[in-house]
Amino acid sequence: MPVLPAGESPVTTRSPVTMSSVRILISAGEASGEMYGALLMDALQRLAGESPATTLSQKLEFFGVGGDRMRAAGCDTVVDAKDLAVVGIAEILSHLPKIWGLFHKLIKEADRRKPDLAIVIDSPAFNWRVARQMHKRGIPVVYYVCPQFWAWRQGRVRLLRKYVDKALVIFPFEEKFYRDRGVDATFVGHPLADLPRPEIDRAAYATQYQLDPVRPWIALMPGSRVKEVRMNLPGILESAARLGPAYEFLLPVAPTLERSFLQALIRQSGIANQLSIHLVPEAVPALAQSHAGIVASGTATVEAAMMGTPFVMVYRVSPLTYRLGRPRVKVPYFAMVNLIAGEEAVPELVQQDFTAEKVVTRLNEILVEGPARNKMITGLAGVKARLRGPVEEGRHPVDRAAQAVMSLWEAVSASNSG
Repeated sequence: MPVLPAGESPVTTRSPVTMSSVRILISAGEASGEMYGALLMDALQRLAGESPATTLSQKLEFFGVGGDRMRAAGCDTVVDAKDLAVVGIAEILSHLPKIWGLFHKLIKEADRRKPDLAIVIDSPAFNWRVARQMHKRGIPVVYYVCPQFWAWRQGRVRLLRKYVDKALVIFPFEEKFYRDRGVDATFVGHPLADLPRPEIDRAAYATQYQLDPVRPWIALMPGSRVKEVRMNLPGILESAARLGPAYEFLLPVAPTLERSFLQALIRQSGIANQLSIHLVPEAVPALAQSHAGIVASGTATVEAAMMGTPFVMVYRVSPLTYRLGRPRVKVPYFAMVNLIAGEEAVPELVQQDFTAEKVVTRLNEILVEGPARNKMITGLAGVKARLRGPVEEGRHPVDRAAQAVMSLWEAVSASNSG
């Protein structure tokens, strides 16, 4: 992706803090990052309230890039995460003018508000540029949920080394990878590793969403960005049609998507009258209540693992994106749960292998109680344990992330005061 015009301001030196609040720029560009951002904001505010002797006991003010969850947590969103929900090399290029404008809108607002700290979350195509601009203004930068440069484009680790003060990684193998390359990285655990099962029971869930409590339910998870949903949902729906009316299907609406968009795609598929497809508002309860799932590669695969729900992973991108990107991928698996497990804990059907026939074949193996289903459930439990992170600290992963942010801020504040 071409480098965006810098729009740089002169580098400034941060003066000792005398204000009554700490301003934090926080940037999360898609549904999963936006969820992590909201969790981190809540954890920082809890930690600030628990630590009256620290600098962060001052009021925290958040602004930046996010969506409904981050707004509910108290973020003044200058840019809506929905507007950055783009996937793939070819797709990013076609949206470059729009992304360029949103980027400069954010930087202009940062120059006006002068944040004391910046936290960027995932979305490297956008956020490493945010990190660069904040670094050039003398603002300490935390990268939470680091880019997966270990999977491809490993040379870009230099960007983290140059522009990021602290990297907080969520997969156990990432800490060594980044530290070996000169990045100050700490494994804090995955923010979803302590995700509790929703308290609602099956009967109440069925009543709430007009479901048949007798038929098995299958979760359909096509992704959280418009382009990937367009690429993945038709194949998922065709797979559902082959499974037939013996099942009911739950299709969660990601916060970065419009309900009407999904409804239109279902109508276009021509199977709307053949199946019982229910649009529901949240992914985790749908996964927890489902007997199995068809899940697009991404954060939803981790959510399924946390809920112990067996699934088949699918994914498709544009032919150009696949041709350009596949030779650069340096890992043996696409699904994050498989990378963590070190083996194929769940089936992967990617690009030309993503056909309805293959999805149904692999799904039928885990829909019935038996060795294949039990093996997958055991494997997913192992993934959850690995993602939990250090247990001796007695904190949740997101609380460890908040503590790391606080420690960096206190170190910077003490240095400025000195």
